[in-house]
Amino acid sequence: MKTHLDWSAYDTYGIGDAFSGVPIRGGNYAKAVAVCMHNRECQRVTRGIMCPSYRITNDPAHSTEARVAAFKAALNGELGDDPFGSQVLADAMDLCVSCKGCKKECPSAVDMTLIKTEYLAQKNDAHGVPRRARLLGGLPAWVGHWGQMVRKLVLLRNNSPLLRRLAERFLGLSARRRIPAPAAHGFDAPAPDADGPRGRVMLFVDTFAQHFEPEIAQAAIAVLNAAGYGVSIVRPAADDAQPDRALCCGRTYLSTGQVEKARAEAQRVLAALRPALRTGLPIIGLEPSCLLSMRDEFYSLALGAEVAQLGKQVFLLEEFLARESHRGLTLPLKSMGGTKALLHGHCHQKAFGTMKSMRKVLGWIPDFQFELIESSCCGMAGAFGLEAEHYDASQAMAELSLLPKIRAAEDSTALIANGFSCRHQIADGTGKKPMHVAILLQQALAFP
Repeated sequence: MKTHLDWSAYDTYGIGDAFSGVPIRGGNYAKAVAVCMHNRECQRVTRGIMCPSYRITNDPAHSTEARVAAFKAALNGELGDDPFGSQVLADAMDLCVSCKGCKKECPSAVDMTLIKTEYLAQKNDAHGVPRRARLLGGLPAWVGHWGQMVRKLVLLRNNSPLLRRLAERFLGLSARRRIPAPAAHGFDAPAPDADGPRGRVMLFVDTFAQHFEPEIAQAAIAVLNAAGYGVSIVRPAADDAQPDRALCCGRTYLSTGQVEKARAEAQRVLAALRPALRTGLPIIGLEPSCLLSMRDEFYSLALGAEVAQLGKQVFLLEEFLARESHRGLTLPLKSMGGTKALLHGHCHQKAFGTMKSMRKVLGWIPDFQFELIESSCCGMAGAFGLEAEHYDASQAMAELSLLPKIRAAEDSTALIANGFSCRHQIADGTGKKPMHVAILLQQALAFP
């Protein structure tokens, strides 16, 4: 079986009894499935993320363990000659939101997000890439080439019940969901700053900050400048075939199983970052799923030894600030008048343990009180909540704890959520607008 992702990390993984029935096909991919030891942590509703689909259904069929069983059947030849196109596997994976919770919270570290990416890639090989997957996976390219046209079409669709219904019928996008529109003006990368007292950093501006919320990137620059750093924006390499197209981590392609396109985007990123990797400059990102893909999924794209170095140099904004505080960094922050806030963590932030940095940085603001919302996945999960057949499940995930907690808060309560899709879900479900931590820190700067 030819796989699209590199599963060599599982070649010697779990020597001994750490596998539970490795399937006869699939090689190391089969081993990645077989690390599940059936302790059923994914079927317990406790603190943490896992498993969002089980939490809303209370049905073991929608747990990580059941998905493992379906993959074992597929790789053992029990689902016929087209196992990745089987309805059994489709039903098992239907409500998986790729939250990474199982990789963090499962004692065996089952990485169902990566397993799902390979599944979708195999399915695409056999049946072609669906129209909606091409649309959503190619989002960075669409907005990069035709940003204002996309903006007009999205606003037109959002304001027309008829167009909403047509988009649901022909594209599978829920008529009950507003779609985020690109900003009227995207992020304009400034000239590189001179080195600050603390040196220089590179800022990776992701697709969503570039085209949808450029104010986040601007805020991050202001905060980093105030912290004593000169900022350079990561730009395509000089020999990039598309030098005018913004860089993309490839996350949208991975989530739709378009691995080769994701690999091409990741290669562009690595080429652009090569000078920074050689000199050791810190590389800072803003979108959790994007930045953390560089530390995780990039290993599975067979990109070479540079990925290990990249993993040592890339940080979310709050991670970098928290780390540098141990090296003398201070931010000139003022009191925000006793402002209270609710904090929602993106699934990947929680799965990779970065929320500690977020709490630390927020604690620097004088007289600032905040509460971390105890919740699983927000339910938007990238494009999951946009899909017509998943709208109800998406809302059910959000209504478990996240949206009720926000609705009950006073109107003056600030809402903090670093994930683009999380902010979309919160705004769509409550009418309240959450902010990225970069925006909050910029507002709190004593000397803007």
